[in-house]
Amino acid sequence: MLVELSIRNFAIIKSVTVSFQRGLNILTGETGAGKSIIIDALGLLLGGRASADFVRYGELRAEVEGLFELPAGHPALAVCASVGVQVEQDGMLVVRRDISNQGKSIIRLNGQLVTLAMLRELGPWLVTVHGQHDTHMLMQADKHINWLDAYGEVALGAAKQEYGKLYSSYRKTRQDLERMARNERELVQRIDLLQYQLDEIESASLTPGEDEKLLQQRKKWMNIEKVYATVQDAYRSLHGDQKGMDWLGHAMGELERGVIYEEQLAPILETVQSAYYQIEDVVHKLRQLSYHLDFEPEQLAEVERRLDQIQSLKRKYGKSVDDILEYAATISDELDEMHHYEDRLQQVEKRLQELAADLAVEALELSVIRQECAAKLAQEIEQQLKELHMERARFAIDVRQTPDEEGVEIEGIKRLVDANGMDQIEFLISPNPGEPLRPLAKIASGGELSRVMLAIKTILAGTDQVETLIFDEVDTGVSGRAAQAIAEKLARVAQKRQVLCITHLPQVASMADAHFLIKKEMSENETKTIVTKLSEEETVTELARMLSGAEVTAKTEEHAREMILLGRERKAVT
Repeated sequence: MLVELSIRNFAIIKSVTVSFQRGLNILTGETGAGKSIIIDALGLLLGGRASADFVRYGELRAEVEGLFELPAGHPALAVCASVGVQVEQDGMLVVRRDISNQGKSIIRLNGQLVTLAMLRELGPWLVTVHGQHDTHMLMQADKHINWLDAYGEVALGAAKQEYGKLYSSYRKTRQDLERMARNERELVQRIDLLQYQLDEIESASLTPGEDEKLLQQRKKWMNIEKVYATVQDAYRSLHGDQKGMDWLGHAMGELERGVIYEEQLAPILETVQSAYYQIEDVVHKLRQLSYHLDFEPEQLAEVERRLDQIQSLKRKYGKSVDDILEYAATISDELDEMHHYEDRLQQVEKRLQELAADLAVEALELSVIRQECAAKLAQEIEQQLKELHMERARFAIDVRQTPDEEGVEIEGIKRLVDANGMDQIEFLISPNPGEPLRPLAKIASGGELSRVMLAIKTILAGTDQVETLIFDEVDTGVSGRAAQAIAEKLARVAQKRQVLCITHLPQVASMADAHFLIKKEMSENETKTIVTKLSEEETVTELARMLSGAEVTAKTEEHAREMILLGRERKAVT
């Protein structure tokens, strides 16, 4: 339950701390006093969206803090443990939200920083807020399935989970099939393009690294004349009369004659002899090389042509021959896959048929369970409406299926299916005897809608483990005996849950276990909202104001006291 709520610098609230108790906590006040602001602030502790607009004018930040008491085994404790937040054995959990005037939000659970996603996972287990928005949802037939499934959560859980898995696979497979059929023309065009590219590359008969080798050959052929001239000049310098070899041989002969007379010439002779024979070998190689350096213009032209062809392919398919060959391998694999398109299409169609058959079985099972839950819920709502002074109203839940030629065949008929199954749910009501059951959204008045919504919420309150329920002006459009019935219904719910109720009805306020007055104070410099827990005498005054309006008289005060006494008697009976 919510033990305490502290709000600072939030909208027109400067500083408010409210201590709630078990049972029925009533909040009343004039229109515009700030009752909805309290709910907005509490909504932030449940994971609501933060905004700089929440920060009181002139302040740096707004602060909202709530103290919750969680009983042992409560699901919120498991959520806290999953996000690494420790809760002591007393079950006390402090949720704090700070919002800067720049719109940035800081969230702490028991002093530990957490993310907004973590808070949103925890919030639904702490408080459930029922407001006028819920009444509006009753007007939307497409939302009725959510109310029914919430009621039948235990019975529907396993079947709905299994159906959800199958439907997800079915939907994805169907989307794949539709995409394949839609892209068939594009597929043919792509096959033609890739086949042309592959043929162009394969016809070039490329070899890995060929471009590098050709560049080296072109460099050689373009400079071959210079190389030949260099070889010839070197050869003529070494070989022939009066050339290098001739003079070296002459020097070697002189040294051979001189070494007979001087031994010190022997090492010199050996060096000259070695040089002679080495140069002789060089001359031989130069002569051989000159024989093979014949310039062939046709070879250079062939190399240039081949390089031009490769360059053209590079512009289309890659920066090098290796890249081009890699691209060719890739498109070859893609073409192979595309050529098996019909086979894959048949496989997907077969898979879709199998999933549709399984989905039909699960959808039918889910529908059977849902119809059983619908009958029980309709009966319970009808009973609740009787207690809310709609004794002769009849209530039913229409569970129907919609034929669809493109849907899933179920019991020989193709039906529309979605994530919730094959059922379309709509609440029907006959408020008065003799009238047929008709859609709730078309014939129910505002007061009737409020009572239907309260009936549903009363039933659902017994199915979940949320300790705190907030009813924000759910009694709109109700008066007289119906208002008294709603008051008693809220008091009955409050016996099992902590209930916070914002109301304008004195009948509801008279049933309070704790009554809080919300009012707005204005001065020349500021406007602020304050919340005060009323004493018994102050409660009488507030009820008298709600009964009579601005002027409180002795008679209205007497009437207020009588209402409080009657409220206590009725709570004792319930």
